Amino acid sequence: MGLLDEIITENDKIKTSKSNIRKLYQRDNRPWVIGYSGGKDSTTVLQLVVESLLAMKEDGIDLSKKIYVISSDTMVETPLIISSINNNLKKVQEYADTFNLPIQTQLVRPSIDQTFWVNLIGKGYPVPNQSFRWCTDRMKIEPSNRFIKEKVSEHGEVIVLLGVRENESIARGQNIKRHSIEGKLIMRHSSLANAFTFAPIKDFTVDDVWEYLLSNESPWGVNNQELFKLYADSNANECPLIIDQATKESAGSCGNSRFGCWVCTVVNEDKALTGFVENGVEWLRPLLKFRNWLSMHRDDRVARMKIRANGSIYTVALKQINYDDYIKVVIPKKGNRERIEITITNNVARGSNGITYDIVDKNKLDLYLKENNIDLTKGLITEFLIREENQYYLLGLGPYTFEFRKQILERLLLIQYTLNNQGHDVELITENELKQIRREWLNRDYYDDDIPNIYKKIYGIDLLWEKNDISLISQRQLEKIKGLCSEESLYFEPLARMIKFEHENSFLKKKVGATKKISEILTKDYLNI
Repeated sequence: MGLLDEIITENDKIKTSKSNIRKLYQRDNRPWVIGYSGGKDSTTVLQLVVESLLAMKEDGIDLSKKIYVISSDTMVETPLIISSINNNLKKVQEYADTFNLPIQTQLVRPSIDQTFWVNLIGKGYPVPNQSFRWCTDRMKIEPSNRFIKEKVSEHGEVIVLLGVRENESIARGQNIKRHSIEGKLIMRHSSLANAFTFAPIKDFTVDDVWEYLLSNESPWGVNNQELFKLYADSNANECPLIIDQATKESAGSCGNSRFGCWVCTVVNEDKALTGFVENGVEWLRPLLKFRNWLSMHRDDRVARMKIRANGSIYTVALKQINYDDYIKVVIPKKGNRERIEITITNNVARGSNGITYDIVDKNKLDLYLKENNIDLTKGLITEFLIREENQYYLLGLGPYTFEFRKQILERLLLIQYTLNNQGHDVELITENELKQIRREWLNRDYYDDDIPNIYKKIYGIDLLWEKNDISLISQRQLEKIKGLCSEESLYFEPLARMIKFEHENSFLKKKVGATKKISEILTKDYLNI
């Protein structure tokens, strides 16, 4: 096949795509939702749709059916990209209004209690990795699905247009084919009732996409050459609108994409930031260093509580080799945490890191914790091994400690403050997120109320904070109670929880369920090991 034949084939793909768009638009009244990420594939879909609408308008075809163009703002998008997406959406809307096209643009965001920083700093979630990738569901799938469900409720059914291609990856191609019906343009959504999907460029190659974009100017005035430059000198892919688990799995992590989250720790190297920094956008370097610092400390045992968020504890069995004269156990390497071999001889455990570990029989763990005044909600500076029936264990890891969360917040605010002072208009964390994090800490019985102080330390001013109705006692009283708990080797958190519970229920005449609630407070695992 010669070059001319290849160009004709590519043009045929464009004609076929526009024909399918035109045919499907006129078929029924189901509104469309176009997922727009700002990348090459979603831009191609949007541009093909706009050009098709203009042609239909010239032919006198009714254009009353609504088309919603939505972009997912996780609130941790790479600053340059979210700025570009916002600008593009504005231009698309202005163009649609000018030419009376049935397009409405919309930016969807996670709910305030599900943003990245509220989950990380507020709830203590460790940064995501391949085995605990909590971010996509909360920050991408749920916001998009919420919008789609609203339109389903309003219109009965909707069709979602996605910029996915079969040859982009094996997994993506298999996912498209699995949900396709031969001879049909649309596919049933894998999880949302009354929602369908349409992939106008599923047969395109990457060369088809760039051939089209670079040969056809954007109707709304965005320079496609600039988009090409974003991809130049990198292996970056596009992060599609993720609307279900199937798309999530086939898309993989967006951390290798110029259009992913700047804090992505699911991948080893964040190309979303590295590519920009290497190409001269030097002011993004502090964000890259901060992302790497977060990744490095994910599995730092000092940074993590030794209880789960619900108060339960768990132990992790260590790999163990029994020799005649000694036992060797291994704390495995995880992330940037070093591998540690511990040799146990005559009930003495010495690690390859130079630390001598205490050995505690599991049935005496409660006594050991009390005698050594160890609070499992804090990071353990000195580790110990737990022994049960000649098997050795470590305490499992829970959320980040509040001390480490304060470090994260202070570093983040300092970067934001510094960049803004240098003339870069960025909002890495919003005021509403700060207020929600404060609520999360108070709801998790952390009463020191440090958030306003951290903010004032960086910015030198106070935010308009809501009144703290949960702190029922003064800071002086708080420190006194903490001191007494420390002297008596008692946990402060249950006592604080009881004070809070008594305050919240003091006005009730019938104490229905009070006994059960008190029992829950006093029977947390870490209180009764």
